[in-house]
Amino acid sequence: MANQKLKKATPTMQRYQQFAKAREPARPILRNFAVAFLVGGLICVLGQAIQDLFVHVFGFSQKDAANPTVAVLIALTALATGVGAFDKFARWAGAGTAVPVTGFANSMVSAAMEYRTEGYVLGVAGNMFKLAGSVIVWGVVSAFFIGLIRTLLVIGR
Repeated sequence: MANQKLKKATPTMQRYQQFAKAREPARPILRNFAVAFLVGGLICVLGQAIQDLFVHVFGFSQKDAANPTVAVLIALTALATGVGAFDKFARWAGAGTAVPVTGFANSMVSAAMEYRTEGYVLGVAGNMFKLAGSVIVWGVVSAFFIGLIRTLLVIGR
């Protein structure tokens, strides 16, 4: 793909791309992998600790504790995004913060904050699903097909 772009580029553009590529700093790939793995794991450990709190302190069953656990993680992420702490953390942690619940909450709150000056309906409500909308659609479509496959397997027994 990169070679195709070089073929379409003018000679000046090709020289500039080679110049820029030669001076681009190397990315610390192993460090990024390790930090993302650890941070994602720590977020999951936090979620498990919250769920254990609901089970052992408030008397929820494991199944009943799942929804409030997700709600607490969403609220914590939304709060951290609102005060600007999540973005700083995400810059350092990288992909580790993209654990589905926290990444989704951050994308929703970030979009809502960005468009709040345009009003609640046309700004916040109209734009907060721009990034998260594809996630919601993919989730609904994949859940439909998984449900369909499961139903067909149960009927086939």
